[in-house]
Amino acid sequence: MRPRQASRDLCRALEFEAYVAGAGGRLLHTATLLTAEAPDDNPHARRLLIRALAHTYASWDRLRGDDPYEVTRRYLAIRFAHGVRHRHRGLLRSRPLPQSPLARLSPRERLVLVLRFHEGVAEERTAALLGLPADRVRTICHRATAALLDPPREPAPAVGGVEAAPS
Repeated sequence: MRPRQASRDLCRALEFEAYVAGAGGRLLHTATLLTAEAPDDNPHARRLLIRALAHTYASWDRLRGDDPYEVTRRYLAIRFAHGVRHRHRGLLRSRPLPQSPLARLSPRERLVLVLRFHEGVAEERTAALLGLPADRVRTICHRATAALLDPPREPAPAVGGVEAAPS
């Protein structure tokens, strides 16, 4: 390998390493929210993030001028959405955290909420990323927000072997 090419490869690797050190934690948190896994037990979120980072690294030289975080986040969302459509039980239903409010939502609702509220992506950009009309994204977002704010009610506990009548 020529010294110039080796120097360029080293510089590229160091730049990418610095990027991952700075953005990796937030991206992992985003992937964990998407998969609704426990933060300390999230193999599918980690696999999703590794794919997104590998894609970003492969196109690192072409990113000059583009935000690498945006590219990685976009790929992360696209891969997750692709998994929703093609593997209903694989990536999506693996091990969601049962106590997590996000586990109650559909994968599409999680994706919209995470992009809109956690990542702060505008409604129009979210719609373009997902290939949906903006009003559809707005509807999904409102429905998912309502589901989070109004959790399902638990039946009243039995008192003396008799269940309480619903009110």
